[in-house]
Amino acid sequence: MAPVELENANPEVFQRSGERNITADEENDDVIDRIDNREVFDLIRGINDPEHPLTLEELNVLELEHVQINDEDNTVTVEFTPTIPHCSMATLIGLSIRVKLLRSLPTRFKVDVRITPGSHASEHAVNKQLADKERVAAALENGHLINVVNQCLATRKR
Repeated sequence: MAPVELENANPEVFQRSGERNITADEENDDVIDRIDNREVFDLIRGINDPEHPLTLEELNVLELEHVQINDEDNTVTVEFTPTIPHCSMATLIGLSIRVKLLRSLPTRFKVDVRITPGSHASEHAVNKQLADKERVAAALENGHLINVVNQCLATRKR
């Protein structure tokens, strides 16, 4: 069996952001706790890259500034930036982000995951795939693909 050649064999690794500080209000069950962009970022920042033993945050694929939430309108938008402009894993990364959010957020939220504008050669095609509910549903019925997504979502010990 021939060795697998990585598209980005030596990616730049970035420092992880610190853990979120929990306030007294967040621990109080009587206070309405709105979901904010940091909470959404914390849900997805630990997703594993499909090619490297690093998280999407460590590869700077995900950044807090590219997570938008409107709790009143029940919308979440996440933009991600592949490490290289021709990354063949972009759709898989976007699908992993979408699945994590669909599994973690209340069902009232509409989730939109897309590539950061100008960061990928096939940006339009990947965004179209990620926005198509039927294509996403079909992808999640594929046993092999859902196994790969679940590996991306598995928690790694640090």
